[in-house]
Amino acid sequence: MRCEVIAIGTELLLGQITDTNSAWIGEQLALAGIDSLYQSKVGDNFERMVECIRHSLTRSDAVITCGGLGPTQDDITREAIAEVMGVPLIRDPEIGERIRQLFESRGRVMPENNLRQADIPEGARPLAEMPGTAPGLLCPVGEKVIYAVPGVPYEMRTMMTGSILADLRRRSGFGGIIKSRILRTWGHSESVLAELLAPRFKMLDKAGNPTLAFQASGIEGIKVRITVRAEEEGAAIEMLNAEEREVRQVLGDYIFGIDGETMESVVLDRLREKGLTLAVAEITSGGLISTRLTAIDASGQVFRGSVVPVAGAVRETVLGIPHDAIGTAQAAGGMAVAAREVLGADIGISTTGLHDLSKPSELPPGTTFLGIATDAGTQVEQVCLPGDRERMRQYSVINLLNHLRLKLRD
Repeated sequence: MRCEVIAIGTELLLGQITDTNSAWIGEQLALAGIDSLYQSKVGDNFERMVECIRHSLTRSDAVITCGGLGPTQDDITREAIAEVMGVPLIRDPEIGERIRQLFESRGRVMPENNLRQADIPEGARPLAEMPGTAPGLLCPVGEKVIYAVPGVPYEMRTMMTGSILADLRRRSGFGGIIKSRILRTWGHSESVLAELLAPRFKMLDKAGNPTLAFQASGIEGIKVRITVRAEEEGAAIEMLNAEEREVRQVLGDYIFGIDGETMESVVLDRLREKGLTLAVAEITSGGLISTRLTAIDASGQVFRGSVVPVAGAVRETVLGIPHDAIGTAQAAGGMAVAAREVLGADIGISTTGLHDLSKPSELPPGTTFLGIATDAGTQVEQVCLPGDRERMRQYSVINLLNHLRLKLRD
């Protein structure tokens, strides 16, 4: 069973909107065991839309169009699909009434042009899910099918998980289960991970199930995805667990979390388990560490707070760090100790580096110092971060949190 995705909208071609819908749909198709070999984008032009859909149907069993189901003049996906099907558009009074009721439930009067959204190709049927005013459509084309979904991500996802994926699985004839697990890593490049796992890949290529794949995620590290096929969920989970153990034997502590876990969520969980609190003093990261930690621990159960000393006077009076010491290992250690003491935490951490200085240095560009202070003493790590100042700020966050994570193993 092959299914491809067509994202519709001139704004996508102009780069005014990033097409995240196609990526999400592609991921869901893979998890459902549906092959998806192509994704396309096409602007709001009738002839090109018809050409694109027809071409997709020559090489795939199913096509998902995303976007162009609104009430305005440039929303012409319905018309394009009707042309491909060779049928007229017919107004569905039930859909029209549902749209009207949606407006009235929000205390608004429905503009009459919204009734365009009730026009569907003859022979098509609306999907059961309709969270907005745009109905999704299932449109048969001989033995093949076109699914039309809105471009609004929430509406599209509701229809995909509610009707479309189940219908695709039924059409494909696959009755088993496909499950995936993401192992999140930090500290190795994708090429190094590929070398380390090469023997495992070779063995799995012969077996065909499970499978491994990499996904580079920038400042969030490299993801290793395990995917398994099984007849029922229990067997799938058992296979995932077994393969995770194999991968962990190779990668060890380079794996910091699974699936939706983040570096900050893992660190906060470990601190919580140990009954420890945390404070931060950050110059290089400029408040980014605090932002990520408070997003999870807004009540301050573990994260006591932070100091972001922008002004030199604040660095000296609040943290006791001489202005000319900023950007050094000495400053990183002193900042971590001061954060711990000022905010009354068990652990203090800090960031500062060459990019915080106004004078040249003999150290390599990107040199950054990461401080960790506990009642057992102070530790400073020196790292060299890539990119411009913004990338350095981002990388300093995950590097510092990772050093803390590894320290919390003890």
